[in-house]
Amino acid sequence: MSGAPGEGDGNLGPLRAAWRAGRGPAVRALLDRDERVFLRQVLSTPCLEAVVGAEGPWLLGADGARILDFHGNSVHQLGHGHPAVVAAVVETLRTLPFCPRRYTNPSAVRLAERLVAALPGGLGAWKCLLAPSGSVAVGIALKLARYATGRPGVVAFEGSFHGAGLDAASVSGEPLFRDGLGPLLPGVRFLPPPTRGACRFGCRDTAHTGCTEALEELLARSPDVGALIAEPVRWTTVELPPEGYWQRVRAICDRFGVLLILDEIPSALARTGRLFAHEPFAVVPDVLVLGKGLGGGVWPQAAVLARAELDRVPEKAIGHYTHEKSPAGAAAALATLEVIEREDLCGRARRLGAHLVARLETLRDRHPAIAAVRGIGLMLGVELRLADGRPAATLADRVLYASLARGLSFKIGAGHVLTLCPPITIGEAELDAAVAILDAALAEAAAAEGLRS
Repeated sequence: MSGAPGEGDGNLGPLRAAWRAGRGPAVRALLDRDERVFLRQVLSTPCLEAVVGAEGPWLLGADGARILDFHGNSVHQLGHGHPAVVAAVVETLRTLPFCPRRYTNPSAVRLAERLVAALPGGLGAWKCLLAPSGSVAVGIALKLARYATGRPGVVAFEGSFHGAGLDAASVSGEPLFRDGLGPLLPGVRFLPPPTRGACRFGCRDTAHTGCTEALEELLARSPDVGALIAEPVRWTTVELPPEGYWQRVRAICDRFGVLLILDEIPSALARTGRLFAHEPFAVVPDVLVLGKGLGGGVWPQAAVLARAELDRVPEKAIGHYTHEKSPAGAAAALATLEVIEREDLCGRARRLGAHLVARLETLRDRHPAIAAVRGIGLMLGVELRLADGRPAATLADRVLYASLARGLSFKIGAGHVLTLCPPITIGEAELDAAVAILDAALAEAAAAEGLRS
């Protein structure tokens, strides 16, 4: 079975092999060339498809397939190739293709100003470092926390994902990126998240106060802990925190002098219906990490935003990277932020998200395997379970390939959650087309598994 629980859908099982065998000659030829030259790794090689074009919500396969992209690695809030972002990058490449690290440039400064101005207190209350990737930005945040607190310990959550680098993997609870690696960063403690499955602390209240009590107890006996890192909303399975959870976590962190680092790499920038994913939960972090869609799906760009009082070690190198202040990356990010504001993508995400949730809920009557539909903005998860309550991993895998055959791509989280993350610029007609594809794919997959649909 290729849909093993984890960060995403697997690629080593019989369904992936059958899918690959059914591709056209142009696709198979490029897939073969790809596998000959790239190191093989789960979730990647062998690849699903050979893509030769991308525009708006669509990917174009080498054999002419048109695929609605509800995955996009969460970089495509604006869709693929938004003209404003492309134009900004092209113009910058003509005038300032690279800025050496010892220098600054107008685009990088404007981007930092724009980002810090969007947080409470604005300019003067926050500072920024730019980075070439989200995983690198997480590493910067961890270094900053060590310097600022003098404490190396970190609290993170089981099942979380913060990046594939050794430092980011050390604070990720996803086994796929840490098992078998040997020693990682020391001093990392993991707690079960309050939103994943049955509560391990016996919480009977919907607020999950037992979960925050466990955090408080851990910090009380761990004086070396200087930071807690978490996703405000778990992207892979679209699990929202209980009411008031992050406010209680914020208060506990303050009590113990622990920095709250929120990783919004996949979830910020209008995806949840607000510019930042933490805003609906009435909490303000000490450090905020952005990435993925910040470059508009055109250029790799990430950022670390930190409270200005954490700027305490000017004699140290916290983010000493060659492409730290990339002019093209900054231009792409500025254009992205301008599009989000001009086209009111936050409001659009809330509106289209409500529409998509309503449409998906109608599928539950026809497909008993749908145990839950969860969403915030235009980030949705459809959880599949068998009649006895077990996660329906094999069924989810079949639904993925049945959907791909009909022209819809998405991610599988934890082996049994269909994670739907379309561009915010998508139209309602395309959302409805995706729901129709899911409807047919669920019926086909259930029949193949001998389940009632």
